[in-house]
Amino acid sequence: MTTRIGIVGMPNAGKSSLFNALTKAGAEAANYPFTTIEPNVAVVPVRDERLELVARTVGASGLVWDTIDFHDIAGLLAGAHDGQALRNRFLATIRETDAIAHVVRAHHDASVVHPEGGVDPLKDIETVETELVLADLEQAERRLERVAKQARSGDRGAIAEERWLREVIETLEAGRPVRGVPPPEEAPQAARDLGSLTAKPVLFVANVDEGSQEVPQEIAAHALAQGARAVAISSRIESELGELEEDEAAAMRAELGVSGTGRDSPLERVVREAFALLELIAFFTAGEGKPAQSWHLRRGLSAWHAAGEIHSDIQKGFVRAEVIGWRELVDAGGYAGARERGVLRLEGRDYSMADGDVITVRFSP
Repeated sequence: MTTRIGIVGMPNAGKSSLFNALTKAGAEAANYPFTTIEPNVAVVPVRDERLELVARTVGASGLVWDTIDFHDIAGLLAGAHDGQALRNRFLATIRETDAIAHVVRAHHDASVVHPEGGVDPLKDIETVETELVLADLEQAERRLERVAKQARSGDRGAIAEERWLREVIETLEAGRPVRGVPPPEEAPQAARDLGSLTAKPVLFVANVDEGSQEVPQEIAAHALAQGARAVAISSRIESELGELEEDEAAAMRAELGVSGTGRDSPLERVVREAFALLELIAFFTAGEGKPAQSWHLRRGLSAWHAAGEIHSDIQKGFVRAEVIGWRELVDAGGYAGARERGVLRLEGRDYSMADGDVITVRFSP
């Protein structure tokens, strides 16, 4: 599956610097609005130290990481929803993503111009959220016109969707996001058909001062009230560190008083929190002399679905799966030891995958 995260925020909030830090792709980050006109898209590996341990244990030939797509979307200003600020191109790009990383300026570097004159994280959050709410309201009202006509014919699904859309519109008019309004069971496709921006899960990325590692209290409180997640990062510092060799970066982190390397680095926290938004779990495939590979799957899906992530032909010919937790495999010293201990299990297509499972799918071509 391809996971798409849209990086949004006010101009000069630090979006492109975060993008650079995540991807080392060198997206332009300049001190004026609309530097990013066309969205930059980069594919970022999602590293997992558990797979590294599994690979060493089974004698794998190498590592293949699952990836996440980050879309660097140009800054939103008031009026974006109604065609201003380069019309609706930004909002249309956000609509195509699975989740939103909302970068909020919380640093006080006077050399970086703020488009509205001063640093006020909650005001900036409100500006962006208002544009998304207004765009959703316009979309919901258009959708309601079409659905209401279908509902008059007596279609039960359309009647349920119409009722839901009226609740959605009422929620949006109150300035609240759509994610708090669950779609009706009688019309499970309603949310997909609406394509709401404010239904998407959100990660607030506080772009903090150099040396700071804490999410500012007001941003943390807002995220909690929204049912969202929050993480702190200094986008500029992480972008600069991304240009250095690993040992040089570690030395600079120590000098700046910024803790965390590898899987505990601020960048890795951003990636992990982004995945957590979508309730994804990781599973692995690994064998002696073969690449060890990570995959991601919606929580609660089965071994049959996992097979489909690996290859559609494997899913079609699914017979059974050999499954073991990554820790059990490492502790047993490999597959042979796992069989001796009786911890390598045979599972059918309906087995519910767990985070960290190592799976070998047996299938008929």
